[in-house]
Amino acid sequence: MAPLIQPSLIKNKVKRQEVANKQKKAKGQQKLQERLARAKQEANDPVAKKKRLAENVPKTLDNTREHDPSMLPSSKQPNRSSAVRIEELNADLASDPFAPYFNFADDPHIPPKVLITTSPKASRATYDFCDELVGVFPGAEYIRRKKGKGFEVGRIAGWAAGRGYKHMLVVNEDMKKPNAITFIYLPNGPTAYFKLSSVELTKHIFGHARATPHNPELVLNNFATSLGHAVGRMFQTLFPPLPEFQGRQVVTLHNQRDFLFFRRHRYAFRSPEKVALQEIGPRFTLKLRWVKKGLPEVRNFGATPDALEITTGITEEFSPPTEETAEGDEDADEDNGDDDMGGSGGEPQPLAKTDPAKDSEYLWRWKPELETSRRTFFL
Repeated sequence: MAPLIQPSLIKNKVKRQEVANKQKKAKGQQKLQERLARAKQEANDPVAKKKRLAENVPKTLDNTREHDPSMLPSSKQPNRSSAVRIEELNADLASDPFAPYFNFADDPHIPPKVLITTSPKASRATYDFCDELVGVFPGAEYIRRKKGKGFEVGRIAGWAAGRGYKHMLVVNEDMKKPNAITFIYLPNGPTAYFKLSSVELTKHIFGHARATPHNPELVLNNFATSLGHAVGRMFQTLFPPLPEFQGRQVVTLHNQRDFLFFRRHRYAFRSPEKVALQEIGPRFTLKLRWVKKGLPEVRNFGATPDALEITTGITEEFSPPTEETAEGDEDADEDNGDDDMGGSGGEPQPLAKTDPAKDSEYLWRWKPELETSRRTFFL
């Protein structure tokens, strides 16, 4: 075989392009012949094909992620030294806030009550997105939020917890578009904050299917760490434990590089071997920013400052407000909130009183310095 001529050494432009195209075509034909010969050989030897596919695994950011001590044991990596022991994992699951849901403390056929609201003075796009969320979660209810004292997120969370709600979702917006979701697990927390992006409503999805009121199935994929497992369990509590399979609806929350992709489909069996999917919608992407312990705090939002007093010759003494005064103010605020958020006099009787927290403790918070490389993931 004659040695290849480097096209870059040819000064004539037309001749240089002609030689380069011929070499490119010859290289492609050679690769094609190799693929055909390999396919013919593997047709008679399936073991050789399995061996080749097992050895030729491409390196990606997902399968080369950095070491994480909180990685949970799995079938893919059962003997990793960094994996949490099964006994410790079971003990953590038995004591976490979501344990009553998985222990069937409530009726598994009744969907959990979910309160969905927005930031004050939300735009039309946010209202449309909330309407989609009400259709996704079987027990969801939307209540419009007013602006002013007594309608802070912490007070609304306490109001909802006293009326049997198990979850509260607050959709925030920026530039008249929804950009974040605050997830509050009632009655005692935790609270998680997610950035929201790539929102696409059902009406904008071509060929979408129509949703039915059946309880959907839930698929949680690729949650590998202790934090990711807690986030997955938090989303799992939004749906009834027992799905209705006759509806053939499935909700998927896929975690890839700490981005949570939300999708909802309906599946149809074309044959005993084949199944087809039709997307229902909506679709959006979440990214966890922080997780706090308990309910959102209320730091005297809208409180009137104390009057200025000037005294001469008298030593000033600071006397902090008593608990009875603070509780009385909170009771008054919650009573005002009941009239607006409740809607009508037919509301159920309130349960045990839940006061909003004065301060919250971060369980996990994203910071730029935590991402030491592109292969650092937390979920």
